[in-house]
Amino acid sequence: MKTKYKLSTCIVCLIIFCACSPKQKNNIILAEWLIGSWENKIPKGSIYETWNKVNDYELSGKSYTLKEKDTVVFETIKLVQEQNEMFYIPTVQSQNKGLPVRFTAKKKSKTQLVFENLQHDFPQTISYTKINRDSLVATISGMKNGQEHKQIFPMKRVK
Repeated sequence: MKTKYKLSTCIVCLIIFCACSPKQKNNIILAEWLIGSWENKIPKGSIYETWNKVNDYELSGKSYTLKEKDTVVFETIKLVQEQNEMFYIPTVQSQNKGLPVRFTAKKKSKTQLVFENLQHDFPQTISYTKINRDSLVATISGMKNGQEHKQIFPMKRVK
């Protein structure tokens, strides 16, 4: 009888523990509108950014320029959730010794994502703003050579 009582008590405690433990909020859902391929036409060709869903807690992306028939990948990106934080982690082979740089999400909504790393040289802020289903604006900004600098990339969905 005592064994049955102990087992029941353990099961009840386990149920209470699981019900009360904090759940990880899935913030990646807020970024899923990025999934697909996006294009920004420039005089020398086009800049593309492509995003794919890796799993429920990660998106992967890459940015590249298509100039005539040449493709130049200039950055790979991970958008990951760790605990309840979201991070934008680009890797650029020709910068930062090819090591990834971590930007922390400062704003997350269904229409805007803003990431920041004030210790990075440039940019310190990276943002994506959803205009509509097929249009977004990516912006990089921060201090560069002692001056405030901003680059804006209006993009259209191509896939």
